[in-house]
Amino acid sequence: MKKLKLLGVQMTVGMDKEENLQKALQRMKEGINEYHPDLIVLPEMFNTPYHNSYFADFSEPEDGPAVKELRMFAKMNQILLIAGSIPERSRSKIYNTSYIFDQFGKILGKHRKVHLFDIDIPGQITFRESEVLTRGDNITVINTSFGKIGVAICYDVRFPELFIEMDKQGAEIIIVPGAFNLTTGPAHWKLLMRSRALDNQAFIMAVSPARDLQAPYHAYGHSMVVDPWGTTLKELDEKEGFLYCEIDLEERLRIRQELPVRKNRRKDLY
Repeated sequence: MKKLKLLGVQMTVGMDKEENLQKALQRMKEGINEYHPDLIVLPEMFNTPYHNSYFADFSEPEDGPAVKELRMFAKMNQILLIAGSIPERSRSKIYNTSYIFDQFGKILGKHRKVHLFDIDIPGQITFRESEVLTRGDNITVINTSFGKIGVAICYDVRFPELFIEMDKQGAEIIIVPGAFNLTTGPAHWKLLMRSRALDNQAFIMAVSPARDLQAPYHAYGHSMVVDPWGTTLKELDEKEGFLYCEIDLEERLRIRQELPVRKNRRKDLY
């Protein structure tokens, strides 16, 4: 068996960047002490309020304090860390970026959110990330000591083509830091995570901020892990908490043998 112990940290995000970072570090340490995971995942934009008016002020370059502290944390705790996402400043542009660190504190790679959240649902929510953020242009599949891990961010999950490409590159599990809201969350969060897991016969782990109704953006929460059969293995509610789940990656191979979707594809037609 090829087992992997996953831990997601669902936390509220406040108005102070340094306090948010220190809270994430503290919560991760608590989670390590309690669950002894192999892999930890933080939420999307865990160090900043999720709003265009904050992204520029809270942004920092790759050699900034957040990445330095996260690298040190991964090294000191010998943990594989997918650090949700933060606003990354690169020259004159700002990206929604997830950094991936190995157990030695090395940056294995980073995913810049490919699809920006530009929506307008009258009377409910209007949001245009593209007013501040720049989209990324790369599909992210990282080689780790536990196998190949794909990373996508929030709105990326609505585009099955991206996940198909990660599958083609050998992703065994796909991590999705996300921050759906109270309009799109109840309608689509679980449906999309289960659909992408089922489409690609892959494990999906989605980690959200906890809900804070005093914040400028109200996250749905409900961090979850889905298996390659589309079954929800673990799910949180809207409050702060740890999403802990042990998975067996060989289950993916068994399901693919029993239901050989790839073999049955009509590549002569599509």
